[in-house]
Amino acid sequence: MKQLVLIFIGGGLGSVVRYLISYISVFSNFKLPVNTFLSNILGCLIVGLIMGWAIKNNQMNSPQTILFATGFCGGLTTFSTFAYENVNLIKSGDISTFLIYTLVSIVIGFSSILIGIQLAK
Repeated sequence: MKQLVLIFIGGGLGSVVRYLISYISVFSNFKLPVNTFLSNILGCLIVGLIMGWAIKNNQMNSPQTILFATGFCGGLTTFSTFAYENVNLIKSGDISTFLIYTLVSIVIGFSSILIGIQLAK
């Protein structure tokens, strides 16, 4: 039960941060959905940091790992919005933006996790 409460609290906080990022208006003039991209990349970096720390300290199932990696980062990142935005790019005929957004999100997302793990070590 404690784990569920930690996930609930972390997920709520992560969702609030994602919501706040979505209202950063400086990115509203970009063709790419920069706000979702930032939420996802930030979440990947944080997951990398947390998992690197957890591996280093043998804390994979610790309350901190569950709160932050599963809860907070689960609430912060959003595959469903990423997919929805990509569908809209395809529907609008903007295939080049769709391809760039998808490729850059995947490459930088994976890289952010690896960087986070390395920084935590």
